[in-house]
Amino acid sequence: MVEGNVIIFELDLYLREGMGLIMGREKYFEATEFENIKELIYDTVKKYNKKTAFTIKHKKEKAISYEEISYTQLLEEVNQLGTKFYNLGYQNKRVAIVGRNRYEWVMTHLANLLGGILSIPLDKELQVDELESCLVRSKADVLVFDEKYLENIEEIKKRGNANIESYICMSEQEGYVSIPQLKQEGKEILEAGNKDYIEAKIDSFKMNILLFTSGTTSKSKAVMLSQNNIASNVYSMQLVEDIRKEDVNIAFLPFHHIFGSTCMIVMLAFGVTTVFPDGLRYIAQNLKEYKVSVFVGVPLLVEAIYKRIEQGIAKKGKTTVVALAKKMSNLLLKLHIDVRKKLFKEILDELGGSLRFVISGGAPLDRRVAKGFNELGINVVQGYGLTETSPVIAAENCKKMKYGSIGFPMENVQLELYNQDEQGIGEIRVKGPNVMLGYYENEEATNEVLKDGWFYTGDLAYFDQEGYLFLTGRKKDMIVLKNGKKVFPDELETLINRLDEVSECIVYGMPDNKDKNDMKLSVKVVYDTEVVKEKYPDLSQEELEEVIWQKIKEINKTFPPYKYIKNMILTEEELIKTTTKKVKRNEEIKKILDNK
Repeated sequence: MVEGNVIIFELDLYLREGMGLIMGREKYFEATEFENIKELIYDTVKKYNKKTAFTIKHKKEKAISYEEISYTQLLEEVNQLGTKFYNLGYQNKRVAIVGRNRYEWVMTHLANLLGGILSIPLDKELQVDELESCLVRSKADVLVFDEKYLENIEEIKKRGNANIESYICMSEQEGYVSIPQLKQEGKEILEAGNKDYIEAKIDSFKMNILLFTSGTTSKSKAVMLSQNNIASNVYSMQLVEDIRKEDVNIAFLPFHHIFGSTCMIVMLAFGVTTVFPDGLRYIAQNLKEYKVSVFVGVPLLVEAIYKRIEQGIAKKGKTTVVALAKKMSNLLLKLHIDVRKKLFKEILDELGGSLRFVISGGAPLDRRVAKGFNELGINVVQGYGLTETSPVIAAENCKKMKYGSIGFPMENVQLELYNQDEQGIGEIRVKGPNVMLGYYENEEATNEVLKDGWFYTGDLAYFDQEGYLFLTGRKKDMIVLKNGKKVFPDELETLINRLDEVSECIVYGMPDNKDKNDMKLSVKVVYDTEVVKEKYPDLSQEELEEVIWQKIKEINKTFPPYKYIKNMILTEEELIKTTTKKVKRNEEIKKILDNK
């Protein structure tokens, strides 16, 4: 890769038939390709210097104030913190980070990367035992933590199993050194002329980030990523996604998640201003408060926002009116007349009035939600990837969208559908600079997924006639019936989750009592207590079960008979999930079968 290789992009997409091989060559915007994050950050600071990179809200009693951190100030403070890290001897150490999305998290992660220090982002939601295990397995030397999680940190410190040399708090905390303190000391060292950190050379291709997978089916694996893995993915996203330097982004996705931390760097590369949410309960308030125009989120969040919109429309008795307005607007769009912003102004104002672009990733997004947002004038595109691929493999973009698809492979990703069946469905395998170095100290697991330069994702998909990629489900989740028919739980779950009464569900195969070699499709439904209370205040549990079962039987009619759901469990107890809100399918099914 050559620094400063600026390209003006053209559309060049080719498909090699018979092998299911596709390499995306969709390029709509200008971008500069960098070998590592240090080069990228220095370039973006040169371009956007005085522009606001982060807005920080400060609360003191009832007084609220806002602090704006410019791109120049960001780099200065990262260099101050990094200089102190070097002064403390962290050059060849491993620095773990645990905390909420906040400016100090960003500073610490960038200070690690710009100095070539191994950065270990850890999930703040982990229980003490799991957090301790990750610290031990990653061989972390230093732990930078958010004061909100002090109790867990104190417990880990007391146990002494993790070989942590230094504990650093993100804010002033009695008994601990803090990020502000270290930053100030680093500033003084810099002013004295010490440039060891600033002049440090980066090895772009060695392990610089260690990230744990969410572990939906087994013990989480530690993924080894290089700076070049991340930089290549940032570059490929810049080529196709319509993010602008005038945008305001809200950092919903947790930074310990690869999609969250990579997108944080993506936003910096675009010159965007990033703000931090006060919590899920304050989404609507924060969107208005900061005039948010773009964000990246998981489907659970995106669908929840849309559901709230629909409920608001229904409460005002405007469901029919809005439906007719959408039809009229869609007709005008075919004539290249866009009236959505004016026509749906009242609805858009509830989302702050500035929201225009949303990227959804981490799991399949309900196509009805994507369509609904786009009809209102907010472009929603879907991306697909894994921690092991830094993360984005494929995505829709402003020029290429098809509801339900995950778009096209990224510009620098080679993608093949391996071992396709008669319907063209095969396992996604990829090559590219974004593919991980391997799993840390787990050669066996690495060899299972990395073969001859290909990374095997475990996800099944197919291409349609226009080259759009559609996921069908995880290979390990696929239910194979005795007659050889394949059922992908995702497509059934999507439709069931649309029911107002349903909060979430899981579709699984239950061994058939009549034929132990066959499976009976079943569903466990978690009902929405608030909706049920409002719609059916007087129904017994048995009556509610019958209401929902009848609705599922109606959904059955939209599928061929072999996909019919034959059994239902109804509960208000939440499904077992990872901290990133993915259902732990194996654990949930085991629980169901154990209670059978």
